[in-house]
Amino acid sequence: MAQTLEDRHEPIRQFAVFMENKLGRLNDLIRVLAENDVHVMAMTVLDTTDSSILRLIVDDHEQAAAILKRKNFLFTETPVLVLEMHSAAELHKALCALLEAEINIHYTYAFITRPQGKCALAFSLEDPDVAAHALRHSGFRILNRSDICR
Repeated sequence: MAQTLEDRHEPIRQFAVFMENKLGRLNDLIRVLAENDVHVMAMTVLDTTDSSILRLIVDDHEQAAAILKRKNFLFTETPVLVLEMHSAAELHKALCALLEAEINIHYTYAFITRPQGKCALAFSLEDPDVAAHALRHSGFRILNRSDICR
């Protein structure tokens, strides 16, 4: 049986948190994470009239999952491919590598913070294993969980 990207590396996982679109709800979630020493590394919000989906990556995945469950937030977890870049100028090169490999990008968002001043992008992709191979072949580093965890 062939190893997948998840078998070879500890993938970075994102939470998709489903929240009502209500004043202060995002603040409530971020506050409770901060009170428990969980730091948000990346996030994006997709909102509609009645609800929002908050996608976020944190530095302590297990603690965040426990908090979300305890506070009754509805959420799912999925792996994402996180690409490290030396500068934003490398974005075009990364997108060209994915296009050449014929990989569909579902969505992407940037990290808020990254050690050593490097850029990082989270990608939800049609085929993360092929994407990781194509990006590594183009000279990029794919981050794993230990790269962002405390």
